[in-house]
Amino acid sequence: MIAALTVFDLSVSRGERRLFDGLSFALRAGEAAQLTGANGAGKTSLLRAVAGLLRPDGGEVRFEGAGGPLDAGTARAAGVQLLAHQEGFRPGRTARAELTFQARWFGASAEAVAAAAKRLDLTPLLDLEVRVLSAGQKRRLALASLVAAERPMWLLDEPLAPLDARRRAQAAEIMAEHLNRGGMILAAVHDPLPVAAREIVVGAPA
Repeated sequence: MIAALTVFDLSVSRGERRLFDGLSFALRAGEAAQLTGANGAGKTSLLRAVAGLLRPDGGEVRFEGAGGPLDAGTARAAGVQLLAHQEGFRPGRTARAELTFQARWFGASAEAVAAAAKRLDLTPLLDLEVRVLSAGQKRRLALASLVAAERPMWLLDEPLAPLDARRRAQAAEIMAEHLNRGGMILAAVHDPLPVAAREIVVGAPA
């Protein structure tokens, strides 16, 4: 299980433009951090670099377990889950099929998928095609995948953006439970996370 993340002297570019340079921070079990900065500062790119989906120009992303350093590929394959700004669901498939596919891909059991759907009040929506769901319902579907899989490191890109006040409160409960179990959250935000989180400013000031 991942117990710590260290980002050391990280530099990332998009095309010819350097987004950020020399970024360093650490995150440990039970902690949350929120990435802030102007639009285009590189918050999403940082999440993708931690997830292994983007190769940085320089620096290092390190993972540690209780017994010491972990191989980055192994840590990501077994312990990291990214909730992107666009959830990546196929619009013509049912919510049930998409939730089941995503959650099972990340290691969830069928029982955990059903329990997560119930927790997020998604059961009545599961036989609908994704294309008819609202933005908030799609985000709840993605959150259900996180809940079902229970991976230790959550990488979240604007997790609250499409949610109403009631669902934001529910997301806050879910995040707090994850941290209390020793999980970690690294989130790109415009709206502050609803749990205690330190701020990491990415890129130049807005």
